[in-house]
Amino acid sequence: MTSRVSFVSPAMSPSLRRARFYDGGPIDEGGAARAREAAGALPGAARVVVSPSARCRQTAAALGLDGDDAPELDGLDVGRWRGRTLEQVAAAEPEAVARWLGDPGSAPHGGESVEALCARVARWLAGAAAVEGRVVAVVEPDVVRAAVTVALDLPAAVFWRLDVPPLTVTELSGRAGRWNLRLGRPAAGADTP
Repeated sequence: MTSRVSFVSPAMSPSLRRARFYDGGPIDEGGAARAREAAGALPGAARVVVSPSARCRQTAAALGLDGDDAPELDGLDVGRWRGRTLEQVAAAEPEAVARWLGDPGSAPHGGESVEALCARVARWLAGAAAVEGRVVAVVEPDVVRAAVTVALDLPAAVFWRLDVPPLTVTELSGRAGRWNLRLGRPAAGADTP
């Protein structure tokens, strides 16, 4: 059996626009409009799951997707840095930021390390491999990064080198524990195999 997971990143939000660690806010009107335009462009799914964040739930709704909450696919917990820009945090805690960006096992913000996020997503991905048919998952960009890192068995340090634009689809397909990657195509106007 071939497993297929299509990860959809959330539409544009004020946090993304301002390059802020996610603060729990909604998608913006432009992002909602783009998601509504993309409704129906995603491949059919046997199961739809959604990260618990407001912007993922709103993106899924704008795409016309009714999915199950997937708390295990919540975004990276950045602790006390939530809502701040990387520039602000780097000015206040330069050593902590350097450690965080250089060591995927560190969590100087008091939240979750990149390694812990990758392990959490790996557990979910192992379960998704057993689903008959395609899974569509509307998730935070850092969850997409973690899924790609895990699926391709890359070192966790690669996490920071993966860019996930808003409202794109990243597809994993595989069997017998081996995944292939189709990188972030736009959700709208996408060709569906």
